[in-house]
Amino acid sequence: MSLIKPHAYAELPEVFYNLQNWEGFKNPSLVIENAQLKKEMGLQNIEGYKLLEIFNGSSQIKTLKPLSMVYAGHQFGQYVEQLGDGRGLLLGQINSSSGLIDIHLKGAGKTPYSRFGDGRAVLRSVIREYLCGEAMHALSIPTSRALMIVGSDELVIREKSETAAMLVRTAKSHIRFGNFEYFHYNNKPEHVKALADFCIHQYPSYFLKTKNSYEDFFRSVVEKTACLIAKWQACGFNHGVMNTDNMSILGETFDYGPYGFMEDYLPSYVCNHSDHQGRYAFKNQPYIGLWNCSALGHALSSLVSEESQGEILLTYEPIFQKTLAELYQKKLGLIKFNRDDAQLIQGLLDIMESEKLDYTNTFRNISQAITNEETPELNTHIAKSWIKSYQARHKIEPSSIDEKVSLINENNPKFILRNYMAQEAIEAAENLNLSMLETLIHVITHPYDELEQFEYFASRSPDWAKDIEISCSS
Repeated sequence: MSLIKPHAYAELPEVFYNLQNWEGFKNPSLVIENAQLKKEMGLQNIEGYKLLEIFNGSSQIKTLKPLSMVYAGHQFGQYVEQLGDGRGLLLGQINSSSGLIDIHLKGAGKTPYSRFGDGRAVLRSVIREYLCGEAMHALSIPTSRALMIVGSDELVIREKSETAAMLVRTAKSHIRFGNFEYFHYNNKPEHVKALADFCIHQYPSYFLKTKNSYEDFFRSVVEKTACLIAKWQACGFNHGVMNTDNMSILGETFDYGPYGFMEDYLPSYVCNHSDHQGRYAFKNQPYIGLWNCSALGHALSSLVSEESQGEILLTYEPIFQKTLAELYQKKLGLIKFNRDDAQLIQGLLDIMESEKLDYTNTFRNISQAITNEETPELNTHIAKSWIKSYQARHKIEPSSIDEKVSLINENNPKFILRNYMAQEAIEAAENLNLSMLETLIHVITHPYDELEQFEYFASRSPDWAKDIEISCSS
């Protein structure tokens, strides 16, 4: 296991973190391990039980320097002066095929930042995070992913008594906007600078050393954030808790708490039942991404002038709009740019909203409109004129019908992670039946395939599942 190295973050001054060990379980169990991710990380030859012993702390790697990070953040728009890893530890790094990857343990016990919490995660929440990481990765959306879930027979209290578990999480970075905010609001500009220098040095494929390194650092974060949220919008994903402490500097999705893939197209969709004001509603995600970038810019004000911040923030919306437009064009099977496409796309979204159409299924089956098949999702009077416009638009495309259908199928998933599917898999796993979880993972990691034997996973949620509420409790 010499592949896991001490994390470079431990080389920063100790004001950035707390060095500590973690609390393993007395009777740990391997709930599930990610074979594909193990292979990508060069760990495929290490048996799951060996990894379990290491991540549970039963078999220690003495060279590691596990640490809990301190950070602050704006939560639902309000600044909270100290948050930090209240139940997580950054264990180290692995040099994988895609560069250095963080290894992080979620649910590892109390840290100095736990406040009144017990430092544990529950099986329900880590399964949800594992599932969403794999679903997002399969949709080519930058994301953290889980290497394995460590289960236990230890009980913890949330809304009810639940089983504790740990998630072995990987990400390219665990540095958040909130890390910078913590030092800025504590009037420690030297630490803001040290952290920015660390990021520029540690992630050279993202940040370049230039004569304007700090401006370019901020510019890159803004660009990555705008692109990430455009990808969220295109697949109907709603994060649920877009606080600045949940925003990665590398534009990865992480800290999956309450989330949801929108089913019936509803711009005001809110997946987190604790979000009473709808701050993080689906339609608000683009603006909140910009708001969060602005908060990061303020935290960098000792390095980046207000004028430069303003100029860089102005790039957010054009990047977001361009990325989203390109994604929607591909979803409609279009390659050639046409200035009227924005109107065509909005027209479809308006129909989907008024007719309460399933977002994923409507896009997946849109090819039927150009192959002259019956289009069940758009089989309404209000959609007929739109279909004619869509067919006319395709007549000026240079590609063949087969190529158009392929493009549509490659950019519109047949399967998404609907909340009821996760709930059923969780309930089965809590009763020691993992077969449903394994089946669901197979389906969501092949979102564009037909998988005819799992056709039922492509259906709209049953009526009983429409009102499933997801909260921040985990």
